[in-house]
Amino acid sequence: MAFVTRFAPSPTGYLHRGHAFSALTAFDASRAAGGRFVLRIEDIDATRCRPEYEAAILEDLAWLGVSWEQPVRRQSDHLADYHATIETLRERGLVYRCFRTRKELDIGRAPHDVQAPFTGAPLPPDEESARLARGDAFAWRLSLEAARDALDGFEALTFTEEGSGPGGETGSILARPETAGDIVLARKDVGVAYHLAVVLDDALQEITHVIRGEDLFEAAHIQRLLQALLNLPTPIYRHHRLLLGPDGRRYAKRDRAQTLRELRAAGVTPQALRAEMGLT
Repeated sequence: MAFVTRFAPSPTGYLHRGHAFSALTAFDASRAAGGRFVLRIEDIDATRCRPEYEAAILEDLAWLGVSWEQPVRRQSDHLADYHATIETLRERGLVYRCFRTRKELDIGRAPHDVQAPFTGAPLPPDEESARLARGDAFAWRLSLEAARDALDGFEALTFTEEGSGPGGETGSILARPETAGDIVLARKDVGVAYHLAVVLDDALQEITHVIRGEDLFEAAHIQRLLQALLNLPTPIYRHHRLLLGPDGRRYAKRDRAQTLRELRAAGVTPQALRAEMGLT
């Protein structure tokens, strides 16, 4: 069986240790298997992605010793394909327009409550037409109810986990897409959502193994449903541990984690960084 994996960062900031750990884990796995390694730039969020961050990603990965196949796939070059898939799902009655804002979904929820997954339904035709005529913004949501009706074996969908989830989940995993609710597949402000784009791209790039942090383990459940609905192959998943900082928290852009650019400027070598992260 061919082995193809990928690293798929979003150019919304500079890479840090956590990114390096994930990229090297996937790259090392591809080399160990005699397989292929591809780089994908997930830049569908035009409000946050920047060309300078994309250029820095390429520079940082090369410094780490990571090499990848050409050409690099940029999601922003394929928006028409994603929207065509949305249209296909619409024609099949699997998505609906949702006019609720994030603020409306939060109404009545205490600040520290865990929000229950949202499920809804299309508005009555007259009301929907009126809101469209007013130019009200909406999101395309995947209808779990419609998906359950359309898909034989909805309750028996599984995926294979070769690593482990945050709770130690491994082996054959029963997919539970209902835990995500009716997810947004497209929104006016950021275009197509992550779940749809990543499922389509993994299939188009013939990804056989998705190697990524365990913080994305739950995403596999809804992505498995999308694969089934779109008749796409299901890759093997291999979620890995998250690299934690001295404070016990995972590295994150929002916390201004020290970047690879800063480490390089401070004289840290790729070899020293590998050793620090426990990669031989």
